[in-house]
Amino acid sequence: MGNQELGQQLRALRTAGDRTLLSVATEAGLSVPYVANLENGRGNPTVDVLSRLADALGATFVVRVEPAHGASPPAPALPPSLVRLSRGARFRRDVRTIADATGEQPAELSGRLLTALAALAGRDLAEADWFRLLDAVLLVHLHPHAGKA
Repeated sequence: MGNQELGQQLRALRTAGDRTLLSVATEAGLSVPYVANLENGRGNPTVDVLSRLADALGATFVVRVEPAHGASPPAPALPPSLVRLSRGARFRRDVRTIADATGEQPAELSGRLLTALAALAGRDLAEADWFRLLDAVLLVHLHPHAGKA
């Protein structure tokens, strides 16, 4: 994982949890500028720092080494309108609903969901379009067997 991808994941988790840089940095015992730099893809955090940030964000920190042929493509940057959407009450409510249905942690699910929506759209969308996509994801998770013969 590159610094940019790490930064995007940190920011997605933080914004999805409606957290400020100050609150996350304080809880992790880090400075606000240091966390901001990490979110912007700068710096070389230690495993300890990443573990503390994961704890502060309510996420799980996992280190995995995989062969190069199994590498996944870098996560797309989150469009600004999607970041704004992730800060809203409706997004957080929908993430909790999906998390309850799947048994996942909302903070982890939120980050993956934002990355998936960004990849699915491939560009910045209007808020109504993001909500249409989110509604589709919600329907699939709540009614996984609907439409199957």
